[in-house]
Amino acid sequence: MELSIGEMALIAIAIVVLFGPDKLPQIARDLGAGVRKMRGAVEDIKTEIMKETDNPVSEIKREIEKVKDAAKDFNPMKDVQKDILSDPAVSNEPPKPKPADDETHEGPVSR
Repeated sequence: MELSIGEMALIAIAIVVLFGPDKLPQIARDLGAGVRKMRGAVEDIKTEIMKETDNPVSEIKREIEKVKDAAKDFNPMKDVQKDILSDPAVSNEPPKPKPADDETHEGPVSR
């Protein structure tokens, strides 16, 4: 909203006529105090909004860090390597014969 010089002069004359020249300094002080309070309230609202919007973001970041830490310790190949590298003589199961050595193995059946 832009006011021209003529509009501002008209507003000033109206204020002087309505309130008188004696009350003009008090009106200016009260108006300045009101503007300061309004600016302070706007800053408080901005701060609260920033706090509220920052909390979900920081919670998500913490969860991502937890997942990253868990992923560092997780090794899906550990169990597979343990099974592959384990000595069959140590296990309780007898070793399975290879199909070529097994006389009872019939192989795939075609229909």
